[in-house]
Amino acid sequence: MTTLAQSALEQLFLNARTHNVWHDRPVSDDMLRQLYDLLKFGPTAANSCPMRVVFVKGAAAKEKLKPCLSPGNVEKTMSAPVTAIVAMDMEFYEKLPKLFPHADARSWYAGNPAAIESNAVLNSSLQGAYLMLAARAIGLDCGPMGGFDKVKVNEAFFAGTSLRANFLCNLGFGDATKLHPRSPRLDFAEACTIE
Repeated sequence: MTTLAQSALEQLFLNARTHNVWHDRPVSDDMLRQLYDLLKFGPTAANSCPMRVVFVKGAAAKEKLKPCLSPGNVEKTMSAPVTAIVAMDMEFYEKLPKLFPHADARSWYAGNPAAIESNAVLNSSLQGAYLMLAARAIGLDCGPMGGFDKVKVNEAFFAGTSLRANFLCNLGFGDATKLHPRSPRLDFAEACTIE
């Protein structure tokens, strides 16, 4: 493997920001398919791939999402071209015979609620991070958030299914003129050790 060009590092990490204000420019279904076709290759435990995504684009779907949002997240979410509901399938293990065919990985999870919960949360979160990197890689901006009522989202979008909401991520073309100054990050010595 080779190191990515500086411009790619800037697009994915160094210049990438969390956006709250969006240009009125649609995100095509083809872009969303391209985004998924990139993120799906990110690693998960036993290739379990528990993340499921609802891309909320249409007016009716946005109205269904609106009462689930914390007050501070309503305006930015309603104005975003797309809001991804990053969810987890609590029956992800049923897909393991396809996804991890060289071992009986289904038996590692079936009937074990603690293992199911741990894997679903961890690996759908990983896949959600891949979603954001894939979005940035194809030229979209992201606005991830946790300020919403998960129970309401589950009732509105996932009733009668094995899916549960993890987090939301607005997607589109952010207005960089409306960004707050970048918040500081911990330096290496504050966050890391080498042993």
